[in-house]
Amino acid sequence: MRVCVVGLGKVGLPLAVQIASKGHTVVGADINPPLVALVGEGRAPFPGEAALDERLAATVRAGRLRATTDTTAATASSEAVVVVVPLVVDAGGRPDFRALDAATEAIALGVSPGALVSYETTLPVGTTRRRLAPMLAMGSGLALGETLFVCHSPERVLIGRVFADLRRYPKLVGATDPASAKHAVSLYEAVLDFDPRPDLPRPNGVWDLGSAEAAELAKLAETTYRDVNIALANEFARFADTIGVDVHAVINAANSQPFSHIHSPGIAVGGHCIPVYPRLYLAGDPGARVPAAARAVNDTMPAYAVAQLAARLGGLDGLRVAVLGAAYRGGVKETAFSGVFGVVTALGAAGARPLVHDPLFHDDELRALGLDPYHLGEPADAAIIQADHDLYRHIGPHDLPGVRALLDGRAITSPDRWPAVVHVALGRPSPGDQAAPPHHS
Repeated sequence: MRVCVVGLGKVGLPLAVQIASKGHTVVGADINPPLVALVGEGRAPFPGEAALDERLAATVRAGRLRATTDTTAATASSEAVVVVVPLVVDAGGRPDFRALDAATEAIALGVSPGALVSYETTLPVGTTRRRLAPMLAMGSGLALGETLFVCHSPERVLIGRVFADLRRYPKLVGATDPASAKHAVSLYEAVLDFDPRPDLPRPNGVWDLGSAEAAELAKLAETTYRDVNIALANEFARFADTIGVDVHAVINAANSQPFSHIHSPGIAVGGHCIPVYPRLYLAGDPGARVPAAARAVNDTMPAYAVAQLAARLGGLDGLRVAVLGAAYRGGVKETAFSGVFGVVTALGAAGARPLVHDPLFHDDELRALGLDPYHLGEPADAAIIQADHDLYRHIGPHDLPGVRALLDGRAITSPDRWPAVVHVALGRPSPGDQAAPPHHS
């Protein structure tokens, strides 16, 4: 097949490489010229994706993958178009469709009769049928379900392990009509391989969910569930702080029963997915109360963590506080909705001077994000672990001269490595903390 992948980001590029590695001819389209140039040279434009460097180079050398900034031209020569353009939310949590609409308009100008357009972008329920498919039909002059086929097939991968996740999880598809569904199933069966999964209720592979709306909801359900679950864990952690018990031990105990699957609490929920997709769910179901409440809980965690540190030190006014981790999670050079921003804001409001360290970011990159750089070995009065980079599991007081308190927002350090330093972990009593008396009803 000739396949066009629109959007060569951290999901789209590995997907393009996967399709090309199955013997198909792929053209990747992206509006970022430097990124397109790197892909054309067979060089990964971002670090950290397992096996991407070698697999990208191999497919480009073999002539199976090229890149362009001309989406319309790339679409015109393709039998299938896979769209992985991000849908973001604005400051009010409302979906911002500008990038996705622009990509759709460019696709419509070039899409060939008989082609399938598959949207892998996570979408509010109803977007494929009511917004994107009509735009494609109007711009192309083709008839939906007859000469133009449209489906939604949400990406379900984690950055850093995309190739493994493409094999591990069923590929969900949902189309606007039965003919489009058949095209969608055929496409993904031809470009993906699947690991055996005896734990699943049906064989691993391409699962047709029957409608675009079902596929949209499936992706929003799995990610909103995680946000709600983390919010519940954070509520448990905050209560545990008031009664002096270790919430991590409590969660492990609860999860020893097979019907309990409580996630871990933490200082922030970041990334492109978990903080965003509940907002997309709410765009389709604005009366839903639980997802909105979960978002509110998780949004407060950076400020809560800073308040916990301030309580241990009698205030933070004038103190140098090293925030360890700009990334939203360990091992990923990405700051989308990272907790670092809420932590830095809360520290500033408390009168502290926040400084940020991250082993994946240079000083100029941190400054471009509005963050003042910090280097291990420089003086600091206190520190907050914001991202669970492996490096931070092994540091000690000698890495932060003068440190008086460490707040571990990811529960990855042991108090034993921090003698004579106040060690605080969310939902875990510090050495010397007194347990609260039991409540009686």
